[in-house]
This record gives sequence, structure tokens and C-alpha cells, in this order.
Amino acid sequence: MTTVADAVASGLSALGVRHTFGVVGTGNVRIVAALAGTSIRYVPARHEGGTVAMADAYHRVSGEVGVCTVTYGPGLANAANALSDAVRNRSAVVLLCGAPKAQRYIDIDQETLVASLGATAVSLTDPTDVTVTLSHAFRLARSEHRAVVLFLPVDLLGSPAEPQRAVAATRPTTGAPPPVVDELAERLTAARRPLLLAGLGAWRAGAGPAIAGLADRCGGLLANTLLAKGIFGTNPRSLGVGGSLASPVAAKLIGDADLVIAFGTSLGEWTTHGGRLFSRDTVVAQVDTRAEQISPRTDLAVTGDARAVALALNRVVRAAPTSDWRTRVADQLELASWDQQAYADQSTADRIDPRTLTMALTDLLPGNRILVTDGGHFICWPGMYWPVADPSSFVFTGVAVQSIGMGFAGATGAAAARPGHTVVLAAGDGGALMGLSELETLIRTAGSALVVVYDDAAYGAEVHMFAGLDASAGTIFTDTDFAGLATSLGARAAVVRTTADLDVVRRWRDGGCAGTLLLDCKVVRDVVSEHMVEMVRPVATTPATAPEPA
Repeated sequence: MTTVADAVASGLSALGVRHTFGVVGTGNVRIVAALAGTSIRYVPARHEGGTVAMADAYHRVSGEVGVCTVTYGPGLANAANALSDAVRNRSAVVLLCGAPKAQRYIDIDQETLVASLGATAVSLTDPTDVTVTLSHAFRLARSEHRAVVLFLPVDLLGSPAEPQRAVAATRPTTGAPPPVVDELAERLTAARRPLLLAGLGAWRAGAGPAIAGLADRCGGLLANTLLAKGIFGTNPRSLGVGGSLASPVAAKLIGDADLVIAFGTSLGEWTTHGGRLFSRDTVVAQVDTRAEQISPRTDLAVTGDARAVALALNRVVRAAPTSDWRTRVADQLELASWDQQAYADQSTADRIDPRTLTMALTDLLPGNRILVTDGGHFICWPGMYWPVADPSSFVFTGVAVQSIGMGFAGATGAAAARPGHTVVLAAGDGGALMGLSELETLIRTAGSALVVVYDDAAYGAEVHMFAGLDASAGTIFTDTDFAGLATSLGARAAVVRTTADLDVVRRWRDGGCAGTLLLDCKVVRDVVSEHMVEMVRPVATTPATAPEPA
């Protein structure tokens, strides 16, 4: 007998799904069992939150809808934080979740929980509607960049599958650029120091080349948000990451701009460095598909697709630049990257300066890498020093909800999305311990992974933000033997205290980067991350608000 669960599995296959991630429970065991009859690879995770983080990372690397599955009740509750992160990343994720036949005292109001996180709930109610319901959920995820939770009642999953109703064909709609583009073109033509800033929305729209071409036409400079890292490649007119991780040279040049056009970014706290990045006199224009994403700092809002608007501007802005800004700041552009900035190495005999560690690793990392980061105090150093090929090769987990602990799961999803590449995961000791269950999943499933644990034996962000409080009992710990933990799970591992200890990476790379290598890096605790410098106060009496990347 073909069941509804079988119809769901075959429907996923027909939609082109290649991977799913999940944790089995009563509410979804039939779905997981049915997947075995398809060509879809099922990756068993160790925690429900990990499954969603894997699907989120999978989408961000592959561009495909990330699919995961959990059971109802506590399974969905465990997945809530990662689901909230996927919502705020505007990631195309479909979470298949069981739904109980009747509410019991141990159950929760699942639809209310999903709605509170900002995800979209879709429910299967009729065994003849499996194909229609699946198609609807995937259409929402793909076309509207939504995280969708598809509820599958357990009493239906085991019942016979009925003949399926046909899916109505839909045509994608494309709109002409809004009239306000003409006003934006006039401002761009008149600008003396124009800067074009690209966010993740610009990357997803394929707008990178059009924006770079527009910068050439107007004589402007380029910059990108952290999540759009690599969108302009090695373009010599690019200042790299702006906002809280901008180098001093880049931050000054961005502050000097008289016009900033932001494509596909919400201009959040990270991107504007808490409102300090742009000068008070800078005119800010913002291009986004969602009107609700427009920042209060914006002077001119354009609701539209980043690529369509950039192409329209290319057509109307004359090719002869009126600005000579590029020529005047050419010498500064050569010094805009972080590797050109001097610092005082604070390494000791038994702990390494995190900047020294990160720079020393730069030339040792495999070229075909995907960079994944967990959240935490350490995050600025990989963002500052390690280049990536393009934004699909960079996954920052937990960023949207300011959470830690999703790094191992994100690395697992990234590895599944691009199996011919090496996943490089940067994590702090706090996040690594919080998400430790998925280290086993990464080791078990990834063909090639390098894990760099920045271990300062502390919750570093809290140590620095609340330095004036006696919080050491809750923020400072003894060293963790991450190398021993990784070895016990089947990985290679090494403790790193000096740059000489990094020879293990060279040997691993020369051997083909096979399997997982974990570096247990004992870093100096006293070096303050660049993105936190202005947040640190001698005595902190109220919680600081951590900025959010865009």
C-alpha cells in the first residue's frame, strides 16, 4: 500500500530535493522511513535545532530550498531558535513537522509558536492534496524567501494515498523599476563621492555585476555587508566589508561618501556600525523588495529588485563619471584591507593572539573552502582576514538572532550542499560546547572539514562588555580539551598555542584535506574583538545591545 507518507517523500523527490536533515520521533518517523525509498539523502542529526540550522546553511550555500524534519511538541520547540534565525535570514527552508491527532497535556500550540517566530505555517488536511500542499509550501519558500513549517498530521501519514489533484501552473511576475529610479539616477549623477553598498539581497538577486558596472559609470566605490562578503570578488574599487568590521581606512572612506545607495540590505546595526558609519550629511538611498525593511536612516527608498534597479540605473546614468573620487583616494584603497593594519601581538608563551592565529591560517586554508562561523566574541577575525569566493561560500550561523551554538550544524549543512569543497568552521569555545552534539554529525557526514575553535575559556563577549561587574563566576571557565573530544568522536585534532603548531594544517592539506581536523586554539582572552571596541565600557550597569549583521 502506498501511504500519504510515501506520497510526501515522492513529492519531495519530484520537486528536486536532494538532501533532508532530521531527527526522528513519533510525529515524523513515517516520513523518514518513506525517504529511504527515494534518491534523497537523509542526514540524521543529533538535535532538532541542528536540523534547521543545517537546512538553513544548505540553502545559503546551494541556493536550493533547505528541507528538514522534526517531530511534534518538544521536537518543534527544540528547533525554535534555529527556525527564528532562518526566518530573519530570509532563507528558503521547509520544515516538515508532525502534528498530533488530538492535543494532549504534553503538546504545545504549534501554529502559535511558528507564527510568533515569523515563519509561515502550512497544513496538510486532505490525502488528495499532498502534491498541491507541497508545491504551495515550496513556492512560498522559493519565491518569497520564507521559512515554512509544513504540518503533517500523524493520523494521515499512515493512511492510503489518494489520487493527487493537479498543481495549477503559476507564472513568475516581474515588475518594471519604480519611477523613483529616475530621481535616484539624478542624485547619482550629481554625487561627488558615491558609494554603492551591496547586501545579501543583492547577491540573491544576482545584482553584483550590475552594481559593479554602475560604480564604474558613476566613478564610485563599492562596499558590502558582512553576509554579502565576496560579492565583488577582487574588484580593486571595493572596500570590502563595511559597518562594524570595516577597517579604519574603509570606515573613513565610507564616512566621506556624500551618497550611499544600499542594495538588498536592511541597514541594520552591524552595517551602519550602530548609526556611526555614515556621516550626518550623507544622503542614503535604499533598494529592497520589502517596504518594511526600509531603515529609518534612509532618505530615499526604492521598493524593487536590486538587480532590476541597478540595471535601470546603468541605462540612464551617463558613462562619463562626474566624480574623480577614485583617483583622489587611490593610495588609500591599497591600504583598506585588514591585513594592511598594524597591531601589537599579545601572544604569550602558552596562548596565541587571535589575530596572529587568523592571519597565519589565511595561507594554509584550502582554496575551495566554504567558511562557516558560529556566533561569539571571536567572529570578527575570520570576517576580517579570511576571504571567500562569494557570499554562497560564507555562512554566519545565529547572526540574525544573536545566538551561539549553531556552528557545527551549519558546517554540516554546508558540507552537504557542496561535497567537493572543504568546510572551514570558526567557533568559540562557548558556542562549540553549546552545539557539541552536531560535531559528531559533522565528523560522520562531511568529506572535508577544518574546525578552528577560538578557546579563550570564557564567554568573551560578556567578559568584555561587563568588565566592571564581578561576573567571573558565570563568564570565565577552565580550558576545555576540545582536541580530546574531537578525537574521541573520530576526528584528527591538535592543540594550537603558537604558529608553529599550525604545521598540522599544512600536513592535512598536503594529504588531500580528508576527513575532519579540529584545531583547539588556546587564544589570549584580553584582545577585544574589533566589532566590540566601542561597546566596551569601564563599568557596565545595563546590558549592551549587540549589533546585527545585514
